Amino acid sequence: MSYVNYTDLELLAFLRQNKRGAYNEIYNRYWKKMLLVAWNHSRDDFVAKDIVQDVFIKLWENQHNCQIDNLPAFLATSIKYQIFRHYRKEQRRTELARANYFYEDISLDEQKLDARFLQDLIDGIVEQMPERCRLVFHYSRTLGLKNHEIAKEANITTKTVKNTLNRALRIIRCELNNHGIRFLVLIKLLFFWL
Repeated sequence: MSYVNYTDLELLAFLRQNKRGAYNEIYNRYWKKMLLVAWNHSRDDFVAKDIVQDVFIKLWENQHNCQIDNLPAFLATSIKYQIFRHYRKEQRRTELARANYFYEDISLDEQKLDARFLQDLIDGIVEQMPERCRLVFHYSRTLGLKNHEIAKEANITTKTVKNTLNRALRIIRCELNNHGIRFLVLIKLLFFWL
């Protein structure tokens, strides 16, 4: 069966049904673009190929759990995450090679990097949300407005604000789970972020 004429959403539905042909079509459609992005960041053919391979392996491994609405955005975010992991691993190796570096300093730097990456990843996820969801999330998390203030500002009910925030957090949790970030770490960092 040929999957060439199917949309991304149809391919994702087939992928959840364990259809290898759909997976192959997704790969054929996007691997060159992903490789270019990975190479632009790493300037190393082997590293770029490894990054793209890791993203596609995770896509296959999580095929039954994937709730992806925008495949190109998901793959782009996945590539950025893998690039970050690669840089973090390289930086850790460099730091450990320095004889006068203390473990606490390395751990603190990694926490800062992790928090920065998570913030960037969440920002990317929020940018893909529907407009109202994105706006309410921005009012709440960036501007620190309370639900009744958001309701007044957005001209919606307080209950709609609460439901929209819950939806935004569900979207973020799902996307982070798709990227392999554990929920407990997310909760810890979200509370830190708030």
